[in-house]
Amino acid sequence: MSLVIRVTDFAAPELDVYARTTENQLVCREDPENGKFIAETPMVIERALDAGYVPISFLMEEKYLENQGKAFMERCPDVPVYTAELSVLQNLIGYPLTRGMLCAMRRRPAPKPSALCKTSRRIAVLENVMNPTNVGAIFRSAAALGMDAVLLTPGCSDPFYRRAIRVAMGTVFQIPWTYVDEGWPELLKINGFSTVAMALCPDSRALNDPEIATQERLAIVLGTEGDGLAVSTIAACDYTVRIPMAHGVDSLNVAAASAVAFYQLGQLP
Repeated sequence: MSLVIRVTDFAAPELDVYARTTENQLVCREDPENGKFIAETPMVIERALDAGYVPISFLMEEKYLENQGKAFMERCPDVPVYTAELSVLQNLIGYPLTRGMLCAMRRRPAPKPSALCKTSRRIAVLENVMNPTNVGAIFRSAAALGMDAVLLTPGCSDPFYRRAIRVAMGTVFQIPWTYVDEGWPELLKINGFSTVAMALCPDSRALNDPEIATQERLAIVLGTEGDGLAVSTIAACDYTVRIPMAHGVDSLNVAAASAVAFYQLGQLP
């Protein structure tokens, strides 16, 4: 059974990962092998463990020690568990704690983009989607609606930011993803993908265009909140599509649009 440690000293270095480390510091870009992330809520923690991520420590409300927390302690007997009343924990971490449980975990190397392309038939590409909530929602839809992988440009929010993980309900651990450089359109073409830009252009096709749905390998490209996709990105794609709208509405939030697109195009021919 794990060692249970009651929180009495807020300055304890073992608590730095929860209380005094920013999201960017957790990523540890200068030393990726030491990167970490915070999983929040029992469901999300369980999905991360099931995906093989290694826990460093748990931080949980006292009342969880005898129910959901006990299962984690039995599963991870060598991992320390820090505990206190909810008000103490929220004072420590500085934000409301959902479902009374956090787990600090180690990152692992991201797969190479070329490897994901070789093993996938439906890919989502995110260009400069900067809001962690949107990134998390897109991952949840991608996992649920037939995407095999997600590629992100460097301007995107990190899928392992705490809020992105929570909004995704842990699906960021279930669908493979990685970052790509500016040469990603050519990489997709080399691997036999047709690319679909989600954009409002005069020549945009309807999302349900039958020609698009019959493509053997398809990459659906979604742009940043507000500005959408870059003009050069749209030009580099094979198709430009839009979601037909009613009542004069011009567009959907990128997370909502992704769900519609994945549902329509995620089915294999």
